[in-house]
Amino acid sequence: MIRRIYAMILRHWFLLRGSWPRVLELIYWPTVNLLVWGFMSVYLGQMAAPDSTSTKLALAASVLIGGVLLWEVMVRTQISMALGFLEEFWSRNLGHLFVSPLSPGEWQSALMVVSFLRMLVAMIPTMLIAWIFYHFSIFSLGFSLIWFFMHLMIMGWWLSLAISALILRHGMGAEAFARIGLFIFAPVSCIYYPLTVLPGWLQSVALALPSTHVFEGMRGALANQPFSWDHFLSASGLNLLYMILAFWVFRRGFAFARRTGKLYQVGE
Repeated sequence: MIRRIYAMILRHWFLLRGSWPRVLELIYWPTVNLLVWGFMSVYLGQMAAPDSTSTKLALAASVLIGGVLLWEVMVRTQISMALGFLEEFWSRNLGHLFVSPLSPGEWQSALMVVSFLRMLVAMIPTMLIAWIFYHFSIFSLGFSLIWFFMHLMIMGWWLSLAISALILRHGMGAEAFARIGLFIFAPVSCIYYPLTVLPGWLQSVALALPSTHVFEGMRGALANQPFSWDHFLSASGLNLLYMILAFWVFRRGFAFARRTGKLYQVGE
């Protein structure tokens, strides 16, 4: 099992390593988003500078940059895993993969590792830019950073599994969801603003997402508040539940595609 997973990881790693445009694309979008929101944070910081009591504006500047970096962690994880899945469709390689002993679970495990590696390739330069241009280090979040990264990656994974199941069942006509699926959750993930900004009925929806608990925890950490175990446990429970459901949905979608021959007849 380990050898099959490792072989799939190597396949995608060699594909990435041998194509500088792919690497450039990974770095491009996080960098552009960081620059846009980073200069916005500089503006907020300049507004706060004359008034030493304007700590909320100074905190908002850090929240913007921290929100961009953590959001991109989830975006890069989800899109990288989804693209790894789609590349097998585009190359019409699924039939070749699954005449081998490779199982769907091993395939998805390999894609999770590959998405993690792609996320690192995208985020390490972006974090360096944040430190050089804006004097913001994501590592200032301390121990909390570990669980922020962990839960955002897990959410990216289960969302990719659900989207992959959708594509397996409905064909390449559902391909667009691989790129836009995550952004449906952006308004209620409270990336750049607190949960209290949302209407009461929408807060209940937001609290059902692990990402909301992560970004609420991030704001608390930047404000030097104690570690929020409530948000940590809520994000952990939600991610565990959604990951189990996503694996079940993916297995059902894969079984349907195999039974109906869609693994070998990829189309709209």
